Amino acid sequence: MIPLLQPKFKLAIRVIPILLVIGSLKMAAHYYGLEFLSLNTIFTALISANIFLISFNISGVLADFKEGEKLPAEMASCIEAIADECAYIYKSKGAQAGRAGFIYCMDLTNQTLDWLYRKARTKTIMEKIAGFTDQFLAMEPYSQTSFLSRLKHEQSEARKTALRIHYIREIHFSEAAYAIAEIITFMLAAGMIFLSLDPYYESLFLTLFVSFILIYMLMLIRDLDDPFAYYDKKRSIEEVSLHSLETLKTRLANRCEEMDIIPPSADANIQ
Repeated sequence: MIPLLQPKFKLAIRVIPILLVIGSLKMAAHYYGLEFLSLNTIFTALISANIFLISFNISGVLADFKEGEKLPAEMASCIEAIADECAYIYKSKGAQAGRAGFIYCMDLTNQTLDWLYRKARTKTIMEKIAGFTDQFLAMEPYSQTSFLSRLKHEQSEARKTALRIHYIREIHFSEAAYAIAEIITFMLAAGMIFLSLDPYYESLFLTLFVSFILIYMLMLIRDLDDPFAYYDKKRSIEEVSLHSLETLKTRLANRCEEMDIIPPSADANIQ
């Protein structure tokens, strides 16, 4: 693959059209003699202040992004733990309640993946997790109290994980902090267009370089702010991996075949 076509360079490529506009305006300002600003300590201080604001923003979104990396795996762990208990009850007791619970776990895995791709609503996932209670009631005659207690704990953890994913995905980091960083970046880019610095080509290079760094970082922060933007492949670049949920889906399907259970998509009796 051509290096510049690799996914990690997509964001940099998106900045190029903006740089072309800034570069064109800079050349026009130089040609018509409109470079009336001079480089001074206040100007450089504004650049430093904007970098500080950008650092503040990126530290905020990175905290949620790092937490978001763990959440799909935690959800997969909760679902698989419940599926293990259901499979145990079905194999040891021959109880159809265990079979139904196992299929329910498969269906929840599928719906969770759909939810993360915005093909299902958060309300649907929360109702699905709450529906485990009926599955546990059906398995109660075939299980021990300690088993059911552990299942209820996993249900609670799955609900907590789903709510945290919803919060990270829907609630953005401080919009006011975004706004001030974006305003200062715009003003700095505009100021550098009218900045008089000799030689001219050095001035052009610094204008494009500083603008690229500031604009790139703002776009990166916006991208990191939603680590679950799988539904927007054209714009989103940095997302947390769904490998744990996808592999869980495969593992449950394989176990389903071993246990001679019909998968949810083909089971007419699934509720």
